[in-house]
Amino acid sequence: MVGGAVCEGGRLLAARRSAPPALAGRWELPGGKVEDGETPERALERELREELGVEAAAGERIPGEWVLRPGYVLQVWTARLVSGVPRPLQDHDELRWLLPGEESQVDWLDQDRPAVAEAMRRLAGTTGVRP
Repeated sequence: MVGGAVCEGGRLLAARRSAPPALAGRWELPGGKVEDGETPERALERELREELGVEAAAGERIPGEWVLRPGYVLQVWTARLVSGVPRPLQDHDELRWLLPGEESQVDWLDQDRPAVAEAMRRLAGTTGVRP
């Protein structure tokens, strides 16, 4: 599984899950499954297109892997928007841009928290905003 720390203007994009019921209402970094024959980076770009209606470019991998369930681990990459405005098209019902220090305003899925913390640390270093 891949997740995207989509950053723009010193902010991180958070997506609120609408499905499945066990995850609905919680927030995550958008992303999804890697299909056969895809690199994780291409999978992330495809998932962002499908879920948010944007073209994005995968960047650096955020160190770490987080177990989602047996046989599935989450890996996260930074991503920058190339074109389009993110909209909640699939699996999400709300999007929110967060500045460093604002990440506690949403209820993140547990497995996303370490990657969110690292993404915000990186953003704070580029914007001068303290997390």
